[in-house]
Amino acid sequence: MWVQLGMGSAVETLCGQAYGAHKYEMLGIYMQRSTILLVATGIPLTVIYIFSKPLLILLGEPPYIASAAAVFVYGLIPQIFAYAANFPIQKFLQAQSIVYPSAYISAATLAVHVLLTWIVVYKLEWGLLGASLVLSFSWWIIVVAQFIYILILVLIAGLLDNPEIALDSLSVCMTISGWVYTVAVGFNAAASVRVSNELGAGHPKSAAFAVVIVTLSSFIIATFFAILVLALRHVLSYGFTSGSEVSDAVSELAPLLAISIILNGVQPVLSGVAVGCGWQAFVAYVNIGSYYFIGVPLGALLGIKFDLGAIGLWSGMLGGTVVQTIVLMWYTCRTDWKKEVEVANNGEMRIKINPFQRM
Repeated sequence: MWVQLGMGSAVETLCGQAYGAHKYEMLGIYMQRSTILLVATGIPLTVIYIFSKPLLILLGEPPYIASAAAVFVYGLIPQIFAYAANFPIQKFLQAQSIVYPSAYISAATLAVHVLLTWIVVYKLEWGLLGASLVLSFSWWIIVVAQFIYILILVLIAGLLDNPEIALDSLSVCMTISGWVYTVAVGFNAAASVRVSNELGAGHPKSAAFAVVIVTLSSFIIATFFAILVLALRHVLSYGFTSGSEVSDAVSELAPLLAISIILNGVQPVLSGVAVGCGWQAFVAYVNIGSYYFIGVPLGALLGIKFDLGAIGLWSGMLGGTVVQTIVLMWYTCRTDWKKEVEVANNGEMRIKINPFQRM
């Protein structure tokens, strides 16, 4: 795996430089080439995994330990190729400052992984082999979900009329949105830490007050940037390209971009609140469901079926964000903060009673 990690890290450099030089077509080429190379390196690794038992015995391990380790390793063979596909995809997205979809996908996969591991190991009693197979399966979930996300970025936009203009305008708007989003990320971390601290300290009113203040602060800042985007809508794209057609397309997308900025000023904060309360699994399901089951189909429908182009594609994605924000806001507003304090304290007590009880 470390061999693949080292080789895969080169994709980060190549894709980052290509994106910075506006050679967007090279991003996909680098990702494809690196995937092929990493899959090729997975073949000799697979051979090593297959003969892991005699190799471990040769290295001095007792036969019974080598046998148990080999069983676990056999189930990790599919994971080798999941790694080979995952690293290029991650670097492809990171080079474009797209990190949160991968984070949401990983969080949702973690929740699924824990459940499947419990079923396979404790209910079906598949032991070490079952645990390793679930681990491999979870990695493939991440790979497939991220690949689907990329098809949204490239394939659907490529099916629109004037795909180059659509891709360029969407790239400009997503870049601007990503920059502003970093502000909300700071509030996300602040909300998570403050809420968890207040719950742990047994202060339900302070936790609720912190939620209101941090959400309102992020909302006000996001609104300011949204107004700025609308005011500069006709010149925004010239910071990235000199094309007048792209400028016109970005100007048309500016109202949707402004709405997205406002929503992205609220949604990450609510996600931070959820993390502080320990609702990670719920938030992951909401985020993935809103994006893949609402945003993507709606964007494809409006952009391709109703021939609305980039505006339709962005509108569909915006619809998913609206649903995501509404659900998180509804869940947060109906929270019983006194009960959350009790849950936090009970969790602490369970840790203090006997942390090694099941070991």
